[in-house]
Amino acid sequence: MEAIWILLTLFVLIMLAGVYGAVRAVRAAKRGIDRTVHQARVTVEETRLRARQLAQPGAAGELAQLRLSLRGSMRATGQALQAAAPQDRSLSESLGLFQRLSSHALDLEADLKRLEQEPDRSRLAALLPEMRERTQRITHSADSLRWAVQERTHRMAHDDLDSLGREIEMEAGALRHWTAVEPDESLAAPEAGSRPGPEAGVRPGPEAGQEPEPPRPPLGARPNTEPQAWQKPWQKSPRPENTA
Repeated sequence: MEAIWILLTLFVLIMLAGVYGAVRAVRAAKRGIDRTVHQARVTVEETRLRARQLAQPGAAGELAQLRLSLRGSMRATGQALQAAAPQDRSLSESLGLFQRLSSHALDLEADLKRLEQEPDRSRLAALLPEMRERTQRITHSADSLRWAVQERTHRMAHDDLDSLGREIEMEAGALRHWTAVEPDESLAAPEAGSRPGPEAGVRPGPEAGQEPEPPRPPLGARPNTEPQAWQKPWQKSPRPENTA
């Protein structure tokens, strides 16, 4: 009975895991489709604005140019922040500032889009300087934030490269320690001691052509009158005559 309950539990767990994996796969596919659709819409919209900028001179063309400038600056700044944020946690405040700036950019985008449908050309000409000034302020703020992030990223990469270069030089020097020729003291000491000088207590040997000096008898000892092996015949002392 217990084995049946264990099998049922395993079956239920497997079914739940399969359902959870299927739901996650569906959500990921939906996010991918939504992202693709959004990018396609952005591409179509920007293509239409470029065409209007070239085909409709005057206020309508300038509105299209302002929208393109706003979109390009905000998109580039957002991409720079998203790329640098995972490696630099200090950019959290910059991300918050960019979100606040994005809300102003969305409001300006909506105002510019409404002005494109404005039939009164005089009202459009009157509101255009204000739209231009707002666009310049927002794009300037976005560009300043993007440039600061890029400079910070480049500086961090430069500092990391300098530190890496110093560490590599230290490691290379440690690996080349065998190239330094150092005197071997353990070999030099016995060699120096194997040749003692005269002051070491060793008497120098006889020079060539000289007879060795006979050993001197100790004090108080009787002189040995027997001829020694080292004495020559004419150096033997004569035997004393018997006076008796």
